[in-house]
Amino acid sequence: MQYLSHSRRIARALKPLALVETDVRFVSNAPSHVVHRSLSHSVFPGKMDTCNQLYAQSPMTGLMMLRANFSSEAKHVENPTEAVKELHSKILDSVNVKRSMPPNAWLWSLIDNCRNEDDISFLFDVLQNLRRFRLSNLRIHDNFNCNLCQQVAKTCVRVGAINHGKRALWKHNVHGLTPSVASAHHLLSYALKHKDAKLMDEVMKLLKMNNLPLQPGTADLVFRICHDTDNWDLLVKYSKKFCKAGVKLRKTTFDVWMEFAAKRGDTESLWNVDKLRSETYTQHTLSGAFSCAKGFLLEHKPEEAAAVIQIICQAYPDEKKSALEAEFKKLVNEWSVDIIKHQNEQDKKDVAASLKSDIPAMVNALVNSGLRVRVDLNELNKNEALLS
Repeated sequence: MQYLSHSRRIARALKPLALVETDVRFVSNAPSHVVHRSLSHSVFPGKMDTCNQLYAQSPMTGLMMLRANFSSEAKHVENPTEAVKELHSKILDSVNVKRSMPPNAWLWSLIDNCRNEDDISFLFDVLQNLRRFRLSNLRIHDNFNCNLCQQVAKTCVRVGAINHGKRALWKHNVHGLTPSVASAHHLLSYALKHKDAKLMDEVMKLLKMNNLPLQPGTADLVFRICHDTDNWDLLVKYSKKFCKAGVKLRKTTFDVWMEFAAKRGDTESLWNVDKLRSETYTQHTLSGAFSCAKGFLLEHKPEEAAAVIQIICQAYPDEKKSALEAEFKKLVNEWSVDIIKHQNEQDKKDVAASLKSDIPAMVNALVNSGLRVRVDLNELNKNEALLS
């Protein structure tokens, strides 16, 4: 008897909630008995007491309060654009009230209309709600397709929401995103544009933590970032990782690597990289050939430097001769400055004197071989780095 009496009291206590049982799905995908239990034993007792009072006054008012309490991604968003705000509302209304999957066009439109980080917060809130709906109502356990996930990462980069973009690389996430190297490349491209080696390092760690394979395009971006931020040690670190992983480096990646070594005056590293390159590619690129020529100049071998350039010049068609002139100009005006910059104080004068004699000797050797070389050696004598 005591047991039956206790059961009746519980039934009377739960009876008012039965009036809004169908609407509670607006807030959660959990079965009704789970929702009732969460109302009775909430970790936010003060807030839930207020909600229970509002239920007695107006079911819809109570539902709105519950929605405010349990919204995850968008509750702190203040300045979304109107288009994103409207689409966010329509999509949530579809999955949480109408219990139907919204048209794909709405989600793609939301992505296209994102203009700031608050918009991205709304986007991630929508993704989380859609994933939950797909899982609980449609029994779809798979994540969203890779094309959508890459577009999300690209959009995060476009508006500068980099922290959100990094979340797209997590294998286990509540948004239904499938991490991919392609998504990581969007973040690495941002790091390259902004010369952000720290972001690059963070992205590479995320790739490792989430078991995403390194690819040739990844190496190309990483090496360029290291070059542009003048971080040789970081390039050495990641070159070992890529080689250990068996990644086939592109010609452009070797070009950046060799150019960086030549710019630093590190001939030992230059020849090691060139040897590694020769195992995959038989012929030098224009950039690679000039890097080797710079290495020979540093070793006081202007004739050998000329021979390397002569071989690549013969392979180049006439319509691309302008690229040769650009490389000669860079060698005289830029590389000589970089070399002096990376030398010890006691070695700078000797290196400068060597370059002032060896570069003209290389040019004369090219002219004597019958190659038409258009380079202004007077610029060499005007170079302040070589005169100091």
